[in-house]
Amino acid sequence: MTTIYSVDARIETPVNDTEVTDRVIDAVEALFPDVDVRSEPGRVVAETHSLEGFSDRLHDQEILDTARREFFDSADEEGFSFALKKQAAYEGVINFAVGEPDELGDIEVDVAVRDPSVEEYIDHVAPPTEGGTPVDPDGQ
Repeated sequence: MTTIYSVDARIETPVNDTEVTDRVIDAVEALFPDVDVRSEPGRVVAETHSLEGFSDRLHDQEILDTARREFFDSADEEGFSFALKKQAAYEGVINFAVGEPDELGDIEVDVAVRDPSVEEYIDHVAPPTEGGTPVDPDGQ
């Protein structure tokens, strides 16, 4: 049975005077290929209803455990949020931002999950692993 996911993700990052807006948009789209992006004064805002492309990149980079930790650290009953390093995103690489924000500012991501549960959606985007290999949380 295929699960239908109902989520809204908002991605936002500042655009500094030293940055080219189109390049910041490219960085966001490199990590979130399914976004609708708009440029606002001093920032880029993007929205999507799917984290599939982001999930694929987490798998490719083999950082599922790190992603799960970041997601669950901020999770509540409505969703989760995380921050990414903008400089790494320019290269198409996911690098979670921890501690002080970068001087260019981080890419802030807020994910609201309506269906199924937040935990189930996190399991879908970044499944649990055993020995670094993704495992189906339902044992299927």
